[in-house]
Amino acid sequence: MSGYVVAPGAMIGHVHLKVADLQRSLDFYCRVLGFELTQKLGSRAAFVSAGGYHHHIGLNTWESEGGRPSDIGHTGLYHFAILYPDRKSWAAAVMRIVEEGIELEGAADHGVSEAVYLRDWDGNGVELTVDKDRDNWPRDSNGDLAMTTLPLNLEEVLRFAKGQP
Repeated sequence: MSGYVVAPGAMIGHVHLKVADLQRSLDFYCRVLGFELTQKLGSRAAFVSAGGYHHHIGLNTWESEGGRPSDIGHTGLYHFAILYPDRKSWAAAVMRIVEEGIELEGAADHGVSEAVYLRDWDGNGVELTVDKDRDNWPRDSNGDLAMTTLPLNLEEVLRFAKGQP
């Protein structure tokens, strides 16, 4: 390794996805997940965000209109994560996905976060996640991070979303 360390405040700013049908993708990201359309470039590209940011997700059909998802065994995007600011907003998003009848591909408690995994309507992997309090992240005997992949109690998450114990 080079010894260079990225600045501690650096983060992934946005993701730009190639999609087959722009309107179908806008339906998924805006109607289902609740993002807001911030700009549309004709019928070939659009940008959506949360909270008035310029864009968190770019969608375009420039090279992919009418295309199909990548086959398993090929390189490309595995998934991207949408990080929610708190467990309440994350649980509400999970409940929305379940109510829409969208199949979950997985759900996990990683010790540092809770997450559900699904695919958008173009087959792109999407993770909906919320971080746990850093003070409670699991550590090994050396103090190093010890992430896990344990089952997530989805029923408990949905009860939490409804305000039930």
